[in-house]
Amino acid sequence: MNRFLKSFGYAFSGLGYAFKSQFNFKFHVVALLVVGLLGWYCQLSPVEWLWIIMASGMVLMAELLNTAIEVLVNLVSPDIHPKAKIIKDVAAAAVLVTAITALGIGLVIFIPKMVEYAT
Repeated sequence: MNRFLKSFGYAFSGLGYAFKSQFNFKFHVVALLVVGLLGWYCQLSPVEWLWIIMASGMVLMAELLNTAIEVLVNLVSPDIHPKAKIIKDVAAAAVLVTAITALGIGLVIFIPKMVEYAT
């Protein structure tokens, strides 16, 4: 049980590292807070909240995996290498695709609500 509890400490340490060292992770956390406030203001339905939570979790997870991949590549290939660049670029592309998907989900949910409030 002690090892199980320690694993949470390691996970929170990883979150702290990403938040302290990665601008994009901070940006996505702030975006999540803004979306959360907007969702509260717009009184999202439970299904809409599920989509927002899923999309937000996927973006943060992609950022964390990208960070881990970047650190690992820097460890095993401290010198500039074309294949190391490809690995980092593909990991960053995964974050981009995830963020664009989350943006699409957000637009589908929030645009009708904004139109409704505007009329």
